[in-house]
Amino acid sequence: MIRKEKRPYGLWPSPITPVSLAAALRLDEVQYDADGRTLVWLEGRSGHGVLVARAGDDASNDLTSDVNVRAEVSYGGGDFTVHGGVVYFIEKQSGRIYRQSIDGGPAKAITPQFGSAAAPAVSPDGRHLVYVHHDGRQTDRLAVVDTAGEFWPQILTAGHDFYMQPRFSPDGRRVCWIAWDHPNMPWDGTSLYVADVQETGGGLPRLTAPRMIAGGPETAIFQPEFTATGQLVYVSDKTGWGQIYVHDLEADERRRLTNDGFEYATPAWIQGIRTYAVIGDGQTLVAAASRDGFHQLQRIDVASGECATIDKLSIYTDVSQVSAAPSGERIAFVGSSATTPPRVIQYDCNNDTARIVARSASETVPAAALSKCEAIQWETADGETAHGLFYPPASARFESSGRPPLVVLVHGGPTSQARAAWKPDAQFLATRGYAVLLVNYRGSTGYGRDYMLRLRGNWGVWDVEDCVSGAAHLADQGRIDRQRTVIMGGSAGGFTVLETMVERPEAFTAGICLYPVANQFDLAADTHKFESRYLDSLLGPLPETAELYRRRSPVFHADKIRRPLAVFQGDIDRVVPRAQSDAIVEALKRTGTPHEYHVYEGEGHGWRNRETIEHFYKSVDRFLRRWVIFS
Repeated sequence: MIRKEKRPYGLWPSPITPVSLAAALRLDEVQYDADGRTLVWLEGRSGHGVLVARAGDDASNDLTSDVNVRAEVSYGGGDFTVHGGVVYFIEKQSGRIYRQSIDGGPAKAITPQFGSAAAPAVSPDGRHLVYVHHDGRQTDRLAVVDTAGEFWPQILTAGHDFYMQPRFSPDGRRVCWIAWDHPNMPWDGTSLYVADVQETGGGLPRLTAPRMIAGGPETAIFQPEFTATGQLVYVSDKTGWGQIYVHDLEADERRRLTNDGFEYATPAWIQGIRTYAVIGDGQTLVAAASRDGFHQLQRIDVASGECATIDKLSIYTDVSQVSAAPSGERIAFVGSSATTPPRVIQYDCNNDTARIVARSASETVPAAALSKCEAIQWETADGETAHGLFYPPASARFESSGRPPLVVLVHGGPTSQARAAWKPDAQFLATRGYAVLLVNYRGSTGYGRDYMLRLRGNWGVWDVEDCVSGAAHLADQGRIDRQRTVIMGGSAGGFTVLETMVERPEAFTAGICLYPVANQFDLAADTHKFESRYLDSLLGPLPETAELYRRRSPVFHADKIRRPLAVFQGDIDRVVPRAQSDAIVEALKRTGTPHEYHVYEGEGHGWRNRETIEHFYKSVDRFLRRWVIFS
């Protein structure tokens, strides 16, 4: 047994360095081509999106190294699709759809430079492509273009505020999609539509007889998929949990395949999200079932609804972008765990074999040096239950006496969830000797619709309370040092940081916030279309609830902040513009509150460039040493 060296908590030399985190790739999406052998995935490399292809056992090949692949409708996503040896992708700067052969050659634009495209889906015969289009102002719709780019794109359907997840049926006779309207967000209530495809004699097709078949203002529908036999599968939270349904369109009959207690959906913050896939014959699904922040992949029989966990893949406790080969029983997905950085995985259901296709990081750090997270829950001050994931300090070489300092990480959204995925910020901290708590406060997803709805009208209340009570719970258990605690979060999580430091100024030793919401009035007026009515449910509609907006705007109460605060901001953030951070920092200057402010040029709502990521983590480490370890 190796004897560990004594070092103070927070000063452990860590194998998780700012340089290694900055060098990691993002693995955003993976899809099969129609041949069932070729996989295409999207890698994020220091702010640049690159499509990579691999056919069978061949070496992988960069397809778009000179083009930045990224869709930018709302928060993005739905960046590409692949069909018949051709990838169709959205180029970031222009918002246009391009086509490019997997075998090589130049990319060709097939849509004009007008607005932004996302979520392309190719017809089974390869002739047409349906996609979501945002005109650059306030109008969204579904559009269609021919895959050769010879015709001017045409609008297929319009009239709703938002659209996502269009799909062709396998015979090309139908198209389905999801739509919703303000003030709803896609997890509040959406509608699933199906329409017939009408050919026009050589031109672009039209849609006829559109009909809504599921959902509504108080029911959220997610990820419709056609089976090989023409049935329509989708996820609905009608029962209070996101469950999988199958709908026979000919008989107009539907039935539920799964049971409450697991969540099979996730908040549709971006286009193109997939939590399950239909296996080629249409008789089987493979789905990511979520419970307490942990995922397990299940194989579901469509006829009987029988579910069986795929034990071979149980090492992946977070799963996204599940994709199935058009034939056979192979799937691919992006998987990770608390101790495993994201990978592209291919799994063969027939012979129960898994293969790593791509890695996001070098994976040179042994598991013994990393922190394993656990799901915890605690009683809040008002007697309800809150949830979270706890990462104790971890090191293969070092240990400390006493109790560790705590960093509470607050997720964004706020309608989101901290999951048992690879969390570089949590491991960066835990391997330095900090305990880390990821709080899934009341209002988070993954614990049923009722839990999610608890934040309606209570943003800035339950999130604050659950962060404070979560830290107190760990202190009462003797797992952390009550006198050395930090709260940290970005975007909506940054708001919770500020609001906590305003309303509970003595609760934490220090705070760290990234692109925080500081002024609710400005957020309602200046944010992008997708979230422009989000506050209607979180706080209430204006002008009726103006006084509440003022009470929940930390910038008007920043004189109450007394503990040190670090603020980080991107200078081209469209979601939470820089003016919000500027205003809170000016208020801190007036009161003489210890603070530091970092603005990153060329960064938006989150860090993508390597230099930014490296500087950010170095700055966080210095800030914590100064105000928590050495204070």
